[in-house]
Amino acid sequence: MPRHEEISDNDDILAGFEDDSQSQEPSSSASGGLVPSGDQLPERIYLLPIHNRPFFPAQVQPLVINKQRWAETMQLVGNTPHHAVGLAFVGDVEVDELGVEHFPEIGSAVRVHKPEDGDDQVQFIAQGLRRFRITRWLSRKPPYLVEVTYPREPVDAESDEARAYAMAMINGIKELLPINPLYGEELKQYLNRFSPHEPGPLTDFAAAITSAKGAELQEVLESLPVMERMQKVLPLLRKEIEVAQLQTEISQQVNAQMEKHQREFFLREQLKVIQRELGISKDDRENDVDTFRGRLDELKVPERVQSRIDDELDKLSVLETGSPEYGTTRNYLDWLTSLPWGITSTDQLNLAHARTVLNRDHDGLDDVKSRIVEFLAEGTFKGDVGGSILLLVGPPGVGKTSIGRSIAQALGREFYRFSIGGMRDESEIKGHRRTYVGAMPGKLVQALKEVKVENPVIMLDEIDKLGQSFQGDPASALLEVLDPEQNVDFLDHYLDVRLDLSKVLFVCTANTLDSIPGPLLDRMEQIRLSGYIAEEKMAIAKHHLWPKLLTRDNIPKKRINLSDAALRQVIEGYAREAGVRQLEKQLHRIVRKAAVKLLEEELPTVKVSVKNLEEFLGAPIFRREKVLAGEGVVTGLAWTSMGGATLPIEATRVHGLTRGLKLTGKLGDVMQESANIAYSYTLANLEAYDAEADFFNESFIHLHVPEGATPKDGPSAGVTMTTALMSLAKHQAPRKGLAMTGELTLTGQVLPVGGIREKVIAARRSDIYELILPQANQRDYDELPEYLKEGMIVHFAARYADLSRVVFDSDSAQRH
Repeated sequence: MPRHEEISDNDDILAGFEDDSQSQEPSSSASGGLVPSGDQLPERIYLLPIHNRPFFPAQVQPLVINKQRWAETMQLVGNTPHHAVGLAFVGDVEVDELGVEHFPEIGSAVRVHKPEDGDDQVQFIAQGLRRFRITRWLSRKPPYLVEVTYPREPVDAESDEARAYAMAMINGIKELLPINPLYGEELKQYLNRFSPHEPGPLTDFAAAITSAKGAELQEVLESLPVMERMQKVLPLLRKEIEVAQLQTEISQQVNAQMEKHQREFFLREQLKVIQRELGISKDDRENDVDTFRGRLDELKVPERVQSRIDDELDKLSVLETGSPEYGTTRNYLDWLTSLPWGITSTDQLNLAHARTVLNRDHDGLDDVKSRIVEFLAEGTFKGDVGGSILLLVGPPGVGKTSIGRSIAQALGREFYRFSIGGMRDESEIKGHRRTYVGAMPGKLVQALKEVKVENPVIMLDEIDKLGQSFQGDPASALLEVLDPEQNVDFLDHYLDVRLDLSKVLFVCTANTLDSIPGPLLDRMEQIRLSGYIAEEKMAIAKHHLWPKLLTRDNIPKKRINLSDAALRQVIEGYAREAGVRQLEKQLHRIVRKAAVKLLEEELPTVKVSVKNLEEFLGAPIFRREKVLAGEGVVTGLAWTSMGGATLPIEATRVHGLTRGLKLTGKLGDVMQESANIAYSYTLANLEAYDAEADFFNESFIHLHVPEGATPKDGPSAGVTMTTALMSLAKHQAPRKGLAMTGELTLTGQVLPVGGIREKVIAARRSDIYELILPQANQRDYDELPEYLKEGMIVHFAARYADLSRVVFDSDSAQRH
């Protein structure tokens, strides 16, 4: 922008300008004959900034300005004889940041008509007069005052090109008028005053009616040669026509769709009225009532429930369909009539069929299968197996959920499963009352509606992970569901009628019993799934996991060859958990990487063997660990929610400066108590076991349970800790290849512990085949399947002296 001459602010200049009569009538050469006769354009003029778009000389338009900011300027303009003001486009510049440098060189001089004051704004009609060019700033702050000239607008109106452009603009404007309703009849009359012989005002008018951006229109305003201006405006006008045509097409499409929908709506309403008048149709309320009554024809609804349904149907028949209560009542009846009242499926109490289904779906778990067959045999004599609650307890991945599904298939019943792990709201079990917005029945009612029979198998998964909150205790709510004496009349809060759940066979699953409330646990019959040994995992992988993975990915069995040796290595080196979930993940990795080889290397078959197994799975996660042995080192057996595990315990004499015992290994309170009991028993009975009598008098002992980051608790390591301490005092290492478990008392009695099956499996997994168990657990060991006991040497100890004779090969120990 060119620099303008400036003078310093002077209030005298503004005051003297109000009486300045040095306004000039521009000559025809300067004005181009565009200012009507008698119009005087002043040499000095006040400025007003405009922000949206520039003002053109051909425009007559109302303007609104901020009164607080520009009231003084408007007052000074009103005191001038010509009532003219300059309008300059400043774009998006904020008023507070506005300075002289933001004003363009060229603007439009307008005459102010009919100014009206409002509360915070001034409105007036601006009549465009001429372009002006700022030559000198007289005031650099509001009210802005400048000296201006009125430049020529060169034009050859008689040239063929100018006439062609003018005619194109007139035709374009006329084409735009019928498309856009914003341009009214007055605009048509206004357009008739222009002619091709006056292209300047015509071009300005055409630019003013477009929706171009302010910067583009300012370029048009600053283009003084009319031909140059026409070349810029005509594309803007054509673009405006295209946009208006597109808007018209969109409006027509929308109107057509609305007219179609309105027509269909009116016709549909008329059809309803005609059908009702002729008695051949019913309204929505009658249709709903008939639908609900039709459902009841196929059900055997108890009398008390039928009475409630009849009352609700009578209420529904008198309610208006648009009322909120109508929707609430309709939803209530929909639930009541969707339940399978009196509908049951026939049980297949065939033991041979049950064994076939269980063996087909599961390898191993022979004791669990036998327990389920016994359960079904009992139901054969009773006539049904309803009302029973089975609890499958075991580590993750051992097949608890799939066994529940197999039970349903063996019985020929519908199966429904939902997880209640983390459930904190008892309304999930017993439903919400109908008074609440969005109320729904509980999960059990939803299950019955979905399975459409009264005697399905319903699996409550993860029952040991129930939560509690201020919203209620869902574990307590389950008491009514699982108690055979109460679930005959189960009350759902939403339905508010009694349901008979005694025919439902509930199967629950849990990883551990510790977190299940006692009253709830008392109502369930426990079946333990302890996990699998390597041979069982081999069978499961070959018969179930591997075929399922190949079938799921649609890969022919012969394309991927997994050897038995490689499969065993996967089990022992990558998936040692009690279940088979990790094993399935590792096999899936093999399938994925083999699929890549089949595609990229175009191999007919991919062979997976022990030699190349690491190409598919990487280095083994588990390596064959040497069982710790030596003086003060003993292998114990532990049980966790993830299954059984071996637990080495180490004891050593740190120094002889003082007497004491230090415990490490993140031991729980109960396990710390067991360690203290072991320490006390050992000190009290050193002589009886031929140990050094004063060994602990000047010995600081450190007892550690490895894997210190893993929390450990429980009393079953009592005998193991005692043996580690006794080994130090006797200066004799325990026998190799021996593991033990049992709780020890201060008097030397060995008490029974839990998880015998899991502990035996853990010992076999670590290649330990000689165990010492409490005498009271002999019955638990005898009940184990033969394949678990095969090759095992088990000693039973009632007192620690029995255990000591085995561990230290000593016959001199007395009974204590």
